[in-house]
Amino acid sequence: MRIVLLEDNLTQSTLVCAWLRNAGHDVHSFMLTRELQRFCNRESVDLYLLDWMMPDISGEEFLRWLRSERRDHTPAIFITSRDTEDDIVTGLAAGADDFIIKPVSQRVLMSRIEAVLRRSKPREAEASMDLPPYLVDHAQKRILLHGEVLDLTEKEFDLAAFMFRNLGRLLSRGHLLEAVWGRNPDLATRTVDTHISRVRSKLHLGPENGFRLLPTYNFGYRLERVEASEASEAETPHAA
Repeated sequence: MRIVLLEDNLTQSTLVCAWLRNAGHDVHSFMLTRELQRFCNRESVDLYLLDWMMPDISGEEFLRWLRSERRDHTPAIFITSRDTEDDIVTGLAAGADDFIIKPVSQRVLMSRIEAVLRRSKPREAEASMDLPPYLVDHAQKRILLHGEVLDLTEKEFDLAAFMFRNLGRLLSRGHLLEAVWGRNPDLATRTVDTHISRVRSKLHLGPENGFRLLPTYNFGYRLERVEASEASEAETPHAA
């Protein structure tokens, strides 16, 4: 998972980042909220871990901005020393999915993260995803279209499966690159564009099959369902 940590205490940030990376997550840490806001304008993530009391903009203000201005509903957990009942209510009202009081232990943090991600992405643990006319078979790493196995490379399968798991979400190129290829500085985001083109072609993604893969300028891609009316129009021949 790609996780963002907003924490201005260097010792705490270093410790939590180590826990997350040891668990196999990709972590991006920020000590100023404005820097995180700039990051959010060009990148997507799977989870936000937010301190409340920050030197510039509070974590609570950031989360309200994320939900209202960015319309981003990515799961978010507060990790904070704010521990009154009013604080918890305010944090949850701002859009938080969970609230952890400092000091936090590694076991509690990892358990809360797993629980939030399990609720937000229930398909992650499934052996297969049935999204007619597609079947994404994670066990055998293959995708079927109308019952026929498609000819995909391993990376093409991983990319397509990740897009299906995040159906409807706008995903940045950097997010896709980390999710499929890992944090490899030698790879350019153009690698994502090339593979997206191949996946779109090999999966025949379009209104006729009920899905489309759309680019967003200077950001990334979104796989979304096509409304039945659009699919019908695509299948109906136009008069000359």
